[in-house]
Amino acid sequence: MNKLSLSLLMVLSMTGIVHAATPPATADANLWLEDIDGAKQLDWVRQHNAETVKKYADTAEFKQLDARLLEVLDSNARIPFVAKIGDHYYNFWRDKEHPRGLWRRTSPAEYAKEQPAWETVLDLDALSKAEQENWVWHGADCLKPANRRCLLMLSRGGADADVVREFDLASRQFVKDGFALPEAKTQVTWKDQDTLYVATDFGPGSMTASSYPRIVKEWKRGTPLSAAATVYEGKHEDMSISAERDHTPGFERDFVHRQLAFYDSETFLRGKDGKLARIDVPNDASTDVQREWLLITPRSDWALGGKTYKSGSLLAAHFDDYMAGKYKDGKRPLTVLFEPTDSTALDAHSWTRHHLILNVMDNVVNRLEVLTPQAGAWKRESLGGAPELSTIGAAGIDADDSDDYFLTVSGFLQPTTLYTGALGQGEPRAIKHSPAFFDASKYRVSQHFVASRDGTRVPYFEIASKDLKADGKNPTLQYGYGGFEISLQPAYSGSVGRAWLDQGGVYVIANIRGGGEYGPRWHKAALKAERLRAYEDFAAVSQDLFKRGITSPAHLGAMGGSNGGLLMGNMLTLYPQLYGAIVSQVALLDMQRYTHLSAGASWMAEYGDPDKPEEWAWIKTFSPYTNARAGQKYPPVLFTTSTRDDRVGPVHARKMYAKLAGLGYDAAFYENIEGGHGAAADNKQSAFMNALGYTYLWEHLK
Repeated sequence: MNKLSLSLLMVLSMTGIVHAATPPATADANLWLEDIDGAKQLDWVRQHNAETVKKYADTAEFKQLDARLLEVLDSNARIPFVAKIGDHYYNFWRDKEHPRGLWRRTSPAEYAKEQPAWETVLDLDALSKAEQENWVWHGADCLKPANRRCLLMLSRGGADADVVREFDLASRQFVKDGFALPEAKTQVTWKDQDTLYVATDFGPGSMTASSYPRIVKEWKRGTPLSAAATVYEGKHEDMSISAERDHTPGFERDFVHRQLAFYDSETFLRGKDGKLARIDVPNDASTDVQREWLLITPRSDWALGGKTYKSGSLLAAHFDDYMAGKYKDGKRPLTVLFEPTDSTALDAHSWTRHHLILNVMDNVVNRLEVLTPQAGAWKRESLGGAPELSTIGAAGIDADDSDDYFLTVSGFLQPTTLYTGALGQGEPRAIKHSPAFFDASKYRVSQHFVASRDGTRVPYFEIASKDLKADGKNPTLQYGYGGFEISLQPAYSGSVGRAWLDQGGVYVIANIRGGGEYGPRWHKAALKAERLRAYEDFAAVSQDLFKRGITSPAHLGAMGGSNGGLLMGNMLTLYPQLYGAIVSQVALLDMQRYTHLSAGASWMAEYGDPDKPEEWAWIKTFSPYTNARAGQKYPPVLFTTSTRDDRVGPVHARKMYAKLAGLGYDAAFYENIEGGHGAAADNKQSAFMNALGYTYLWEHLK
């Protein structure tokens, strides 16, 4: 499974609220808030929402900011990014007139025009109205090579759990008596026109402890789901099970994936007789099969055939030969396509028909390389680098068909430009430009490095006014994530520009350990018992801002979401003296019970298992809900979440706010009843949630 697939496991559907095996929690006065949809609990939510709105959102200034952020999100000048399905480019689009969104298409030639003509395929607002549902788009899987039939994933209110329905692209209608699956955390793909691979909730015992499907089946058209034949059955303690067919013409293959834990997996080639042959790589290595090639990315140093391949490398082999064992004796070494250095990491790779594009980060700034398969070392050429302190990325448009690719360039002060080209056929040409939502000429971007507590060199980006005074009084917002090998790279944000920079603030991105800025080693440096390293890094960046005269604790705010929300909880409880205010979004916070809430069990590879005393001994050092106590000088803190977040869940934020408020601290809370893990089901909700966070910080940092 490739790196992208691993990250997408964070967004697969999950419907569990509280795991049935939840142990009793002693002396937890807020345990009652774990009943997510209980009437009493939702009354509590509405009460505290109203208090927060009255205090922070019921002003002319808030409403003006909310409108300005919504203008960014609804702008018709945004780039309509597309995916190629058959002969058309497809785009999902939300704006003021279509808050739920349009799934639409156009031709490649039309797309290259400044104002393409679009054909609506599905109007989600009309569908929601007709069916009296609050549908949120979660994507489509279309069957190659005809690309006529698709499986549409629709979510109620933004939850990860989906309803799946078969759709006909030619008629633009749902297929009468077609494939359909009820709301569940489903993973479903086409095997052929009359057969699906389905991993879903088949009833009691069919889900893993992580609330993912444990069983994948082969479901024939016209038969009940109960008659589907089992393809593979995992264990209860596994993370998830799925299957898929590679429909590449001439290289059709079926695979079964067993995700043992977040970073450990097994992939099997499924023969026509149903027998499985494991792709023999380390469990923590990811794999990608394209035509005759197998690509392998080990997360740990890997000794094979007398050679050791470095963690974070990208390796290539002929797939059929590898499956036949021809690489194991050392006589036929794997081809090394990328090997990391102290400053570089592989961010992503993408195939075109004849080439492989590598996106390499060097101190968190990108460059692109094009590799062409050949005997021995592959041919290597540059596809260009990003402008200074910016981000460049490229991906093939249709690897079955052509060497065409899309390329994007973006920076903190540089609106995104979309290029298109064909490898080997000259320079790419710009076809789309994002609008500028603020005057970037007033600001400058710089990159800095600071030594963390243990001496590790940690990078961070700073966006500030060109005439910034180093007087320690500048309102500054420091953002971070630091987990799951996810990198924070330069990117344009009209919302940050309007809500923070244009108001006189300094914006800082901290590239702390736990992320992927320097590959697996950077991530592993903050795993499990080493988690505190991420928080030490974030604190070191804050202290460097003070040392450089950029800001001071009274004027420094911090913000982060999800794992970044856990980061915020720990900055609150471990480093309260550094911040004037904190915003924690859709966060994990109760690390003693996180494995029993929503999809928490799937992240034990990141944090550890609190039910094991030896692991709880160090997990409790970064459990904000556990560590919050009376008599501390905590800065004001806002917790935002969503009732429909069935990934992390709203329980963490509810309980943390209740505990702090009960201890008399200055805390605020807002829970969007819709939204899912993104905390918003449409642009209007997203603008409101962002405006609330920024308004809260400005209220306390001026």
